[in-house]
Amino acid sequence: MIEQKTSPRIALVIGSGSVKCAAALGLMKVLERENISVNMVVGCSGGSLYAAAIALGWPVEKAVEATLTMWTREVTEKRNFKAILQLALPGLFKFDETFGLIDDRLINRRLQAGFGGATFAEAKIPLFIAATDLYNGEQVVMSEGEVAGAIRASISIPYIFPPHLLNGRYLVDGFQSDPLPIGVAIKEGADIIIAMGFESPYQDTISSLMRYNFQISSVTSNNLLKANFAFHNLAHHSEIIPILPEFKYRIKLFDTDKIPYVIEEGQRAAEAQLPYIKKLLQRSE
Repeated sequence: MIEQKTSPRIALVIGSGSVKCAAALGLMKVLERENISVNMVVGCSGGSLYAAAIALGWPVEKAVEATLTMWTREVTEKRNFKAILQLALPGLFKFDETFGLIDDRLINRRLQAGFGGATFAEAKIPLFIAATDLYNGEQVVMSEGEVAGAIRASISIPYIFPPHLLNGRYLVDGFQSDPLPIGVAIKEGADIIIAMGFESPYQDTISSLMRYNFQISSVTSNNLLKANFAFHNLAHHSEIIPILPEFKYRIKLFDTDKIPYVIEEGQRAAEAQLPYIKKLLQRSE
């Protein structure tokens, strides 16, 4: 009896990286040009926004426009005075798990407006978004309900945005448990994993509490990225193809004006790995 080969299940994984995650749109341009379809999309932190856009079938132009509308400096300008009082007068104002220095109402409204109540069930490609449980550190993978709420949970930068309460759990940024959630794709049965990751930039100077927080986050995230990638690469049968865009200059948290350049670099990085991707696909035919 002749055994019939089945097509490999291809996953696209987009890690944390804020605006740099727009490079995934360049990667998708290459895959679409080559008629390479993905069977699932996984994202965390900044990558969750682009994972959702790709899974929902948005064209590149719409994804860029949504980023420019949702992600501006305004979302971090309004301070959360309750949090400031919790720091200044802890005896009077009880510290709890809702702490965040920034009032998150604006980013919540923008996410809701941008995704218009879209649900995971409406995605054209199965979508998985990863966040982290504040209390036990476990990775929490979301694949049901409203997409906007899942993204909000996955971008909950510690100390900056309050943790997002979803299904009875306080969730923080997905990078806290895994900045490149390859493991999610493995659990969902992917045979070929195209993983786009980014190292977090280190601060030139540490002159404020926020810079200190970003520096600690970068140290943690970069070490996790290297350790988890090495583990998955050695421990599992899935073929993991790293796509690691290189940028000539620093891309900061709100550098949305550099998105066209970021997309180009994502496309360039994908082109470099395209021969290997094609080789894997031919091997499975």
